[in-house]
Amino acid sequence: MIGFIRRYFVKTVSIFVALLFVYAAGSKLLDFENFQVQLAQSPLLSAYSGIISYGVIVIEFLVAILLCIDRTRLAGLYASLGLLAAFTIYIFLILKFSDFVPCSCGGILEKLGWEEHLIFNIFFLLVTFAGIFILSRRSGAKALKTLLLSCITTIISCLLVILMFLSSENIIKKENNFTRRFLQHPILENGVFDLGVNSYYFAGMADGNIYFGNVTTPLFISKIDSGLLSFTRTKIKLDNTDHAFKSLQLKIKSPYFYLYDGNVPVIYRGRLGDSVAHTISYGDAFFNQLTVLDSAKFGLRTQRKLDNQYTIASLDLNREPKTELKNEILQKQVDGVFDIDGLLISDSESGNMVYTYFYRNQFIVLDSKFNVQNRFNTIDTTKTANISVIRLSDGRTKMNAPAFSVNKGFALFGNLIFNRSNLKGKHEPSSTWKNSSIIDVYRTDEQRYIGSFYIRNKNGKGMSSLVSDGHNIYALVDNEIQRYKIREGAFK
Repeated sequence: MIGFIRRYFVKTVSIFVALLFVYAAGSKLLDFENFQVQLAQSPLLSAYSGIISYGVIVIEFLVAILLCIDRTRLAGLYASLGLLAAFTIYIFLILKFSDFVPCSCGGILEKLGWEEHLIFNIFFLLVTFAGIFILSRRSGAKALKTLLLSCITTIISCLLVILMFLSSENIIKKENNFTRRFLQHPILENGVFDLGVNSYYFAGMADGNIYFGNVTTPLFISKIDSGLLSFTRTKIKLDNTDHAFKSLQLKIKSPYFYLYDGNVPVIYRGRLGDSVAHTISYGDAFFNQLTVLDSAKFGLRTQRKLDNQYTIASLDLNREPKTELKNEILQKQVDGVFDIDGLLISDSESGNMVYTYFYRNQFIVLDSKFNVQNRFNTIDTTKTANISVIRLSDGRTKMNAPAFSVNKGFALFGNLIFNRSNLKGKHEPSSTWKNSSIIDVYRTDEQRYIGSFYIRNKNGKGMSSLVSDGHNIYALVDNEIQRYKIREGAFK
C-alpha cells in the first residue's frame, strides 16, 4: 500500500493541482473583464490589478504545463507551492486586515466563501509539499535540503504578497494611479421623496431639516425634514426689490437664511421661521460664488478688476475695508478664469472651506481666516487643466473647444469630502458609468483617498447635487430627493 502511494501519489497530486490551475485560469480568462473589475476592488492589491490580472492567468497555465511533464514536475511542484502560498496569505490578509471582504473571483473562488477557500488552499498546500518531499527523496535529495527549499519558496511568496499589499495601500490612498476602490455597501438607500420638479438645489441643512432653493422660483424657501415626511414652502419678502436681479441664490446657515445675487451685488439676510429678508450688504463686492462663514462674514469667489481673473475674497461686514482679495489661493495654469474654475463650500461645523477645481485633480483646504491648510490631489491624473481658450478683442476669454472636466461638484462634512467625479477609472465598466454618478471620498486633513461608491441615475438623469449630515447622504436625482444611510464606520 505504501509503495503504491509512493508510486502514484506524486503524479496524482500533480494532475489534480494542474487541473485546479487550468480551471481557475480558464474561468478568469472566459470572464476576463469581470475578473479585472473584481480584482480592482480588492482592498489589498487594487493598485496592481492590471498586471496581476494578466500575470496570474499566464503563471497558472505555465505551472500546469510544468506539472504535466516528467522532467519539469519537481519545478512545477515548487512553483505550485509558491503560488498556493501566495494565494493563501492573500486570503488570510483579506480576512484579518482588510477594511472589507470583497467579492471573490476566479472559478472555484466563486463557489466557496473566503474561510472555506482558506482551508481549501491550506489542504492543497500541504498535499503539494508532500508531493515535493516524496519526489525529491526519490531523486536522492536530502530531506533537510528539501524542507529548507520549500520553506524559502513559501516565505518568499508570502513576502511578495505582503510587500505588494503595503505598497498598494500607499498607492491607492496617497499616490493613486486612478484605480478606484469601491467600498463594501457604504450607503443604503432608505428614503425617497418626489419634489415634483427638477429645478431644486440644496441650500443647506439646519435643525434636522434640509433646505432648498429653486432656480425658477427664487423667492421661495423650501424645506423637508430629515425623515423625508413633511415638505413646506415659504415665500420670502425682500425689504428692497429695486434691483435688476440676474440669478438670486439661497443659502442656509442657522439661525439665518441668506439670499444673494453677486451680479448686482446684494446680500439679504432673514431669520429661519420668518419670511422677511433685510439687506445687509449692497455694493460691497461683485462675486459669482458665496459661502457663509458666520452672520456677517462670507467667503467669495470674484474677479479682479485688473485682469478679470478669478480669485477668492473675504467679505466681513464688521470691518473696514469689508472686502479683501486672497490672490494667492487660486493658482493660474492657462488663463486664470476657466483653468481655475471650481466650487467653494464651507463646513458649518468647523468653519473650514474647500475649493475644488473643475478641470484639474486638486482641492484646496482653507481655514476660516482664509489660510491655506493643504492642497491635495484627487485620484485621477489630470494635474493640468486640459482646456483651450481664446481671448476676444474686448478682453474677454472664451473656450474654443469642449473642456475636459474632472470634477462636477462635492459635499463637505467635517473632514470628509464627497466628490462627484467626471472621469472613469481603470477597469470600470462603461455601462455602469452611463447609469450612475460616481462619488469619491477623501479626507481634508491629509492626502488620503477613502474609497468610492455609486448613486444610480433616474429617468436617464444623473445626480445634480448632494449634502450630508454625517449620518445620511441626501442626493437630488431628477425630481427626487433620495436619502442614503451611511453604514457605521464606512468612511473611517
